[in-house]
Amino acid sequence: MKLYYSPAACSLAVHIAAREAGIRFDLVKVDLLKHRLETGEPLTSVNRKNVVPVLELDSGERLTEAAVILQWLADKAGDRDLLPAPGSLERVRVQEWLNFVATELHKSFSPWLWHPETEEGTKKTVRERLAARFAILDEELSGRDYLTGDRFTVADAYAFTIVNWSNLLNVDLKPYANLRAYMDRVAARPAVRQAMSAEGLLKEAA
Repeated sequence: MKLYYSPAACSLAVHIAAREAGIRFDLVKVDLLKHRLETGEPLTSVNRKNVVPVLELDSGERLTEAAVILQWLADKAGDRDLLPAPGSLERVRVQEWLNFVATELHKSFSPWLWHPETEEGTKKTVRERLAARFAILDEELSGRDYLTGDRFTVADAYAFTIVNWSNLLNVDLKPYANLRAYMDRVAARPAVRQAMSAEGLLKEAA
């Protein structure tokens, strides 16, 4: 398999999950500023949507959309810690968080805070919206290690990746002690460190 990624982009969630699941894959780096592969080919040659992640299967078929790929990887590995069994309430809880991250966090950060041309009034509104969502996360994480309890799931891989954008975009996490502790906890996981190192996101990877 091949994972088309860009460092620190939402594709990092898929990268983390694949390593957590013990699934072997090759990395193909994408320049998201130019929307081109390392070969110079346009990103649209592998994804019409012109974004990452893209997971190319051994069959040549390609999957897109982070939340979908995360679930596919966990099922492929048969890892019921990363994603509980189909039909279970526990699985639905993980899917609930995946949707929350996708719609309330991911699409608040992106595109608005990533683009310098975004008007200041819009940025202010987005930051207020994120603050409200972070408050929810902070409360939910009180007394638990991960989003759904004491086990790391694909929802945590996604949440960690998107909340981590706060560090890149100067979004303050100081008011959220539980969320900050959660971020530290996830960041310390071996698979997470391996993924971040491979993407050049850790100092020791330099």
